[in-house]
Amino acid sequence: MGNKKAKWLIYTVLVGLIPILSRLIVWFATKEGTVEILSSSDFIVFGLVLHISNINEIEHYSSLDEAWKTFQNGVSILFIVIYSIFLSLTLIDGNLVDLTVVTSCTMVLAFFSFLIGYSVYDRISKIDDRTC
Repeated sequence: MGNKKAKWLIYTVLVGLIPILSRLIVWFATKEGTVEILSSSDFIVFGLVLHISNINEIEHYSSLDEAWKTFQNGVSILFIVIYSIFLSLTLIDGNLVDLTVVTSCTMVLAFFSFLIGYSVYDRISKIDDRTC
């Protein structure tokens, strides 16, 4: 695995997973029913961290194809908007919004965000490998 991808996994993915991992630890340590094992807000944070990282990393490479950079930034911005909408839904009274659906949707989005982030860092790491 390239150095760039390893750093991405450690610095970005693990940091993004802190809320999910923290919730799991709290869930294990508390009495049943005290804390939900899954929360949409944790997956929203994970996705936001991944996409903000994508935007930041892409902007530092002048050797990347401009059309690809623009497309990837656009995808990340679109995902950030979608995550913001889901975050707004979590703030509405639980009787008005099906939070199970929101959590399921954010889990799926987070999975795709991970795949997108991996593809971005895979391409960037190949550029770094060629320039070394």
